[in-house]
Amino acid sequence: MYFHAQTWINEIADGEPDPAAANALQEGLGGQFGEMRTMMQYLFQAMNFRGPAAKPYRDLIQGVGTEEISHVELIGTTISRLLDGSPEYTGKLTDPLDTPGAGGATPLNIALDSGNIHHYLVGAQGALPVDSVGNPWSGSYVYNSGNLPLDLLYNVMLESTGRLQKCRIYEMTDNAVARGTLAYLIVRDQAHENAYAKALESLGVNWNKLLPIPKTNAESFPEVKKLLDLGLQSKQYSFDLDGESEAGKIFRGPSPSNDGTELSATEQAPPGVPSTISPERLEEFSPGLDADLLELIQATAELELDEIQSYYGPTSSSS
Repeated sequence: MYFHAQTWINEIADGEPDPAAANALQEGLGGQFGEMRTMMQYLFQAMNFRGPAAKPYRDLIQGVGTEEISHVELIGTTISRLLDGSPEYTGKLTDPLDTPGAGGATPLNIALDSGNIHHYLVGAQGALPVDSVGNPWSGSYVYNSGNLPLDLLYNVMLESTGRLQKCRIYEMTDNAVARGTLAYLIVRDQAHENAYAKALESLGVNWNKLLPIPKTNAESFPEVKKLLDLGLQSKQYSFDLDGESEAGKIFRGPSPSNDGTELSATEQAPPGVPSTISPERLEEFSPGLDADLLELIQATAELELDEIQSYYGPTSSSS
């Protein structure tokens, strides 16, 4: 089972909208080496895993896959934040929707000359399950051979390539919102490189000398250095409410990144940060709950409550 906490795994920085940066981040979400790929690949490998004696490896893959669900949420929400709001448009409920906003700006004019127009046409200024050129995410990206060393090798390659691409995207933009999320994912990708490299090492594969890939001076990115100083590249979470994960049997000892840190899998999950919901976007004709809709929802809720009470009697709130 999976449980959802009303928190993001990492803070999303405040900043200005940037549709071009949002579109570049789509590669890190729905591209061949993006977060949707890592999430699905590891979860399928864990679901299809065979061999009870190798449970620590299954638990490691499953823990990383569960974390990737939160990465999909983080990067998708960041894309939405980067698209949320058209410069100089300050629409109100009383404004005609075909009238230019403050400063003479047409509400969605930015969609015509920057980023991905589909973010505005079909996504209501939100993330899409596509790559940076609009190709839909494909299940054919998922690699699950059933052979443990092969899967682990492929997972190292996947994390390394994803980290490489995120480093490139970081260099493409100075937007604080994009860079904050990219830095976190760059460091966590390195942690996952370490996880799979350590698993290979435990199988006798001398892989650790190659890591990290890419061999960048990550400390030159200030947001990355802050996280590295916290040792985030050397932690792995179990996301296991029952305390039965055996991933710590593998994720321990000196880091394969050769950075002098020790690997630790003692934490169930990171603390997270409060999540927020963006305001409604009138120019996208997605105004949320208007008065009529709220009245309909209330009436429906009352009907459902009456039906429940007819079966089980009055609820505590109505008695």
